[in-house]
Amino acid sequence: MTQPPSQPPQQGGFGAPYDPPPGAPQPSPGYGYPPQQPGPHAQPHPQQPGPHAQPHPQQPGPYPQAPGPYAQPYPQQPGPYAQASGPYAQPYPQQPGPYAQAPGPYGPQPGYGYPPQPPTVTAPPTGGPGGGGRFKGRTGVVVGAVLAVLLLAGGGVWLATGDGGGGQKKPVAGPGGESGKSGGSSGTDKDETFTGPTAAELNAGRKQGEAKVAWLAANGVDLPQYGEKTHGPWFSGDIVAKAMYRKVTGYAVTDGDEKWSLRLPTDICASPAAPTADGKVVVGIEDNVSEKKATCSVLQMIDLRTGKAGWKKTVDRSASQDGLSHVAMSISGDTVTFGRNTASDAFRVSDGKELFGKREGVCQPFAFTGGARMIAAVSCQAEPADPVSQQVQEVDPVTGAPKWTYALKPGWSVTHVFSVRPPVISVAKEEEWAVVVLNENGTYRSQMAGGDEDYGFRCGEDSVQEGGNLDGCAGVAADTSRFYFSTQPEPVADAETNKVVAFDLATGKPVWKTPAPGGRLMLPLRMEGGKVLVHVQAGYRKAGEIGTLDASTGTYATLLKHPASAADTEDSLFLPRVTYRDGRSFLLPQRIGADEDEAEMAATGVLVFGP
Repeated sequence: MTQPPSQPPQQGGFGAPYDPPPGAPQPSPGYGYPPQQPGPHAQPHPQQPGPHAQPHPQQPGPYPQAPGPYAQPYPQQPGPYAQASGPYAQPYPQQPGPYAQAPGPYGPQPGYGYPPQPPTVTAPPTGGPGGGGRFKGRTGVVVGAVLAVLLLAGGGVWLATGDGGGGQKKPVAGPGGESGKSGGSSGTDKDETFTGPTAAELNAGRKQGEAKVAWLAANGVDLPQYGEKTHGPWFSGDIVAKAMYRKVTGYAVTDGDEKWSLRLPTDICASPAAPTADGKVVVGIEDNVSEKKATCSVLQMIDLRTGKAGWKKTVDRSASQDGLSHVAMSISGDTVTFGRNTASDAFRVSDGKELFGKREGVCQPFAFTGGARMIAAVSCQAEPADPVSQQVQEVDPVTGAPKWTYALKPGWSVTHVFSVRPPVISVAKEEEWAVVVLNENGTYRSQMAGGDEDYGFRCGEDSVQEGGNLDGCAGVAADTSRFYFSTQPEPVADAETNKVVAFDLATGKPVWKTPAPGGRLMLPLRMEGGKVLVHVQAGYRKAGEIGTLDASTGTYATLLKHPASAADTEDSLFLPRVTYRDGRSFLLPQRIGADEDEAEMAATGVLVFGP
């Protein structure tokens, strides 16, 4: 058994566990808070030279399944939409109409809800600033903070693959591989009369000061039973594109005119959060249409400007356990990565040339971030039974060579990267969870001290180990001096609301808190002009909006107020991905499905608000 070397323990290192303050309330029944454990982080060390052992199979591998925090389902909400209760879910059942979610499969699956075993946060690593703090001050733990995301976690893996867990797909027919009755370039049925609302209808009740519905597009794709997850939105010039099932569609940004559509022969199974600067994206598709034997192993490049398919390449996944691994994708510069737990590959987006692949040695990257900086999550286990040992590295996007390495304490796993500049890393160990900030050179800087709040964020899955990407989370943002984090929902009157909390990156301590306006939920999206860009989520008969928070004070200002006349349509979108661009907000539901094909195809696939 080969383990990478680590720093010896030092005085004042990981420290004693945090204890609840005297007289602190005890946890609510059912949460089963675990005792505090020593902290997660060893001292960073340089990349170890020389040969290493061969990589290991997946189980238990770098993707340990947390027994507590990723498993507890919540009861399904009444009504046709069956949205999961919990962080950033819809607090009320939706009104009847074409956007209804199927009551069975779209309710919470195992892993969708709040965890029964909330993670704890422990002392900062040796050598870091003193003090520290805790998430969830009443007991010294973070309650479910991995967790808005759990609305799409666990069961989201089953739903995305369509097999296992009882999922069944509709029969596949037709030259394009679409299921059901779909035909033509748009994938819609010409004889259907079931339609959703139009932009004109939604704008009819618009009030002064509200944005208008610039355009909306119906899903237009006949989906397998239980629906499918969406991919995108991806932007290139005046085109915004989305992908779903076996179709990619490009729309005009300004008016939603469909510019092109591209049929794919098999299901889309993985995709990066963003395309290249010149408008190219690479998606992962399955190698065949078999429900039980398909593997996510084919890469397809698509030019978003024209909708034309470019190079196509099959990744060899015949190695032991490789075919069982989830896939994480990202694009950084002209490099697309195809990450798995046993080996990862990188290709040049422009022409498909392989840039780097499986490393020699035991330490193998299994996921990468995209965008301006490529950060890798790396596993260093020689044998499946070895303790989990992981690292965070910045790597060269052309060669894959590490620039620096930060080693986590054994047993801790990288779950997400919230920011690449500065590096803000989410890590977990069984029921424990922490957020760590690194310096630009990969050395430890601070660890978030949560105080008396519970925190949550929204990603494609609860962790990259569960099948999501390493990056692309909502509910978090960072600049050079502060990290901005959304809290879990709390009941207020007939709705739910939350806050955004700013943390000092140097100390990890909170500096301000701002409540969401109007009894709604607020999620940071990114930084915009030195301010925190946020999405205020629509609620029951309450329209959403785009706003900003002053980075110094937390003062909220409305940037784009969505019309109340479109609140029900906006609220019907399942945990939408939100992008604000050139004065418009683009909302894309993360999943679409309905009991009836007509309603499924008429469901809103893209909703855009503008001035």
